Amino acid sequence: MLDPLLSDHDVERITGRARSTLQKDRVGGNGIPFIRLGRLVRYRQSDVTVYLNALPSRRSTSEPEPQP
Repeated sequence: MLDPLLSDHDVERITGRARSTLQKDRVGGNGIPFIRLGRLVRYRQSDVTVYLNALPSRRSTSEPEPQP
């Protein structure tokens, strides 16, 4: 079965990251991996899932940010 492809609108809705941020990430070569279909930019659903699963979990808003 093929991995569903998501538009930047879909990824914005799922992740809460603005489309402009997704675009900046693409230009900078970081962020969620993407593919091009002609002029269209699409994200594999599995890549978005991997990105979300890699985000640190927290139990409290007062926890400090993890250091890289």
